[in-house]
Amino acid sequence: MPNRNKNAEEAVSCAAEETCGCSCCQHEDADRQIDTGVWYKSSEFYEIFIGAVFFIAAQMLSFYSAAYQLPLLIISYLILGKDILLSAGRNILNGRVFDENFLMSIATIGAFAIEEYPEAVGVMLFFRVGEFFEERAANKSRKQIIDAVDMRPETVMLVDENNEVTTVAADQAAVGDIIMVRPGDRIPLDGTVIEGVSQIDASPLTGESVPVMAAEGGTVLSGCINKTGVLKIRVEKVLAESMVSKILAAVQSAAANKPRIQRFISRFARVYTPIVVVIAVLIAVIPSLMTGQWHDYIYIALTFLVISCPCALVLSVPLAFFSGIGTASRQGILFKDGAAIEALTQIKAAALDKTGTITQGIFAVQEIKAGNNFTEDEILQFCASAENASSHPLAVSIVRQAKEKMLDIKPAADIEEVSGKGVKAYIDNKKIVCGNAAFMQDHNIQIGDAAEKTAVYLAVDGQYAGCIVLGDKIKEDAVGAIAKLKQQGISVAMLTGDSAEGAASAAREAGIDIIHARLLPQEKLDILQKIRSEKGKVLFVGDGINDAPVLANADVGAAMGSGADAAIEAADVVFMTSRVDAIPYALKLAKTTRAIAVQNVIFALAVKLIIMICGLLGYASLWSAVFADTGVAIICVLNAVRILYSDRFA
Repeated sequence: MPNRNKNAEEAVSCAAEETCGCSCCQHEDADRQIDTGVWYKSSEFYEIFIGAVFFIAAQMLSFYSAAYQLPLLIISYLILGKDILLSAGRNILNGRVFDENFLMSIATIGAFAIEEYPEAVGVMLFFRVGEFFEERAANKSRKQIIDAVDMRPETVMLVDENNEVTTVAADQAAVGDIIMVRPGDRIPLDGTVIEGVSQIDASPLTGESVPVMAAEGGTVLSGCINKTGVLKIRVEKVLAESMVSKILAAVQSAAANKPRIQRFISRFARVYTPIVVVIAVLIAVIPSLMTGQWHDYIYIALTFLVISCPCALVLSVPLAFFSGIGTASRQGILFKDGAAIEALTQIKAAALDKTGTITQGIFAVQEIKAGNNFTEDEILQFCASAENASSHPLAVSIVRQAKEKMLDIKPAADIEEVSGKGVKAYIDNKKIVCGNAAFMQDHNIQIGDAAEKTAVYLAVDGQYAGCIVLGDKIKEDAVGAIAKLKQQGISVAMLTGDSAEGAASAAREAGIDIIHARLLPQEKLDILQKIRSEKGKVLFVGDGINDAPVLANADVGAAMGSGADAAIEAADVVFMTSRVDAIPYALKLAKTTRAIAVQNVIFALAVKLIIMICGLLGYASLWSAVFADTGVAIICVLNAVRILYSDRFA
């Protein structure tokens, strides 16, 4: 899918466009498009090569006849510098005077004016060489990130009513269409499996390497890879609304929204470049008027101009953040806003919802307590038979447990379900009452001291038989993730609408000390604001519809990808993995990303300052200036992209 990737790459690359005017940051210039193919087949490479041949020939001929040197140097200069000179001219006409093209044009033309012909051409040659490698390094990094996140299909295999398969463009598939996915193929659109069983590799979305089972009735997301069996899938979302498009859109949006440090560098470059031009003019004129050494001071001023190019600053900061965004997306973490990365570095407290965030969100039978000569299997069998028709999560868990133990689920008669309390029914001519403690009390059934946590109680013919204790297990990685958050100096609190007993149990098991239970959505928001006033900026992580207001009002709102659509829409960050250890990983990645951006700024400014001082003292030449400028830019680019190779959940 070359065209689609190209469009996506340009959209994200343009997000890094600033005011420095270098070719790696300007995408509107048709003749300066970057060739990301084979490097030695690009037109830019041929220009540099031919220009270098003329430059070397001129230098060699200077040993025999100086008369031939200048014409060859002029030809070399025009080959190497024509695009830069033309870009500088166009930018001046458009009101953008102080950019890198302008600085290089003035510096090299000035070198010709003071008869430093070889240096003028040499500077342009090495500037083009450095720029060539700088562009390719930056664009290769962008392309790798886009290739990693752009999983949109070109075509899908559509199955018609006669069971015949035709290949159509992916954007032509409509909701309700049936598509076929073969083993080894990527699932193209979000949908529901209507036929087939297979193992699904969800690592492209979640970073989780363990395959999951997909069978009839199960939901599958686009971007995952079908591993073992042929699947027929009913399309539930068109291409534009499927997960693969959402991921790419999130990355593009995150890259387009600049963090504060990037906006600062952009403003700094607009002020910095005119200032250094003015300084260069003063260096060339004032000492020359005083000493008469025009040649020497103009040369120093030209060196000052070359080293002052802000390209390294402007390019490396957005590339660092873009690399962080790409790395996060490959680990199943979507930043909806580039500023969210920067905001995460300032987080002092994390407020976590319980169900679906710290816990699995799936109730399971933890214990069966029997009484009055009933067995555990009898209690489970009666409860499952009575609750078999109910859709309540507790009922579903009980029925599932009975089926796993291969118990016979008997037919129930005269079923009467009381919402929020329980079920009455007749099973084997026995009157069954199954429900919560209040339901037992309504039927004058004494349960004694059996009440604890979340339980379903059973009475048979008016006699208490026992209870089934259920609980929502915490996620396997929750304990380690909470410990990592504390190691990072983050205060962790639990905010949940669940009961105090259930919240305390889950918090104790996960290692959370601060607990706020039985909270309504508005109360969650009030507690969040209280935590913010006490601790500082707060990250809230939730997954329910009732979490949307808190997510929107937190300093950074994060949603578990398994949660409600409203929560995901309101969040700044989405953890597609639904893993708790993605939270400390995202915080660490954010800090690493910003640290690298700051490193690049400090390094670039320090090197430029040193060379500028050396130039003012007469110890730096145009050659060293251009090497320092392009060299710094390349080092900053390489430093930025090292985030791509960070360890997962380190």
